[in-house]
Amino acid sequence: MTWIAPEITRTPEPYVGDERTMLDGWLDYHRQTLLLKCAGLTEEQLRTPSVEPSGLTLLGLVRHLAEVEAWWFRENFAGAQVDYPYFTPETPDADHDVSAANAEADFAIFHREVALAREAAAGHSLDETFTEVGPKKRTFNLRWVYVHMIEEYARHNGHADLIRERIDGVTGE
Repeated sequence: MTWIAPEITRTPEPYVGDERTMLDGWLDYHRQTLLLKCAGLTEEQLRTPSVEPSGLTLLGLVRHLAEVEAWWFRENFAGAQVDYPYFTPETPDADHDVSAANAEADFAIFHREVALAREAAAGHSLDETFTEVGPKKRTFNLRWVYVHMIEEYARHNGHADLIRERIDGVTGE
């Protein structure tokens, strides 16, 4: 039996709310938008690259954003030791290599990382600061992470729009 990316009901973005409600709502909206772009596609379709020479795929985007969630919310903000499912120092772009990927497992990893990201941020002030992991040692606050993640998803959801349209002609926001 062929695995198919599940259908998703996207929650509308918030129209009114305090800052945290707006940031949480918009980030969830963009997370769900990525899954909406994948909904109903087979694993083979999810592995279909956009346009040569690019090897960008919908499945690669799901894998990439799972790791970005882990990097910013868990490793940087929460200070957790993260065992990345794809990244290694020898293969830093392994999240985009879907040649031997398992879409069902990768979607489960994505959902797990989103849940862990929510858990890492829960109960913390948007003003809480942390020092970035790595050589730059820049200081950020949790608010910056939310804004950056919304930007990251928005940019990649634009890629996802074009990839999905190329696969089966489906368009939409």
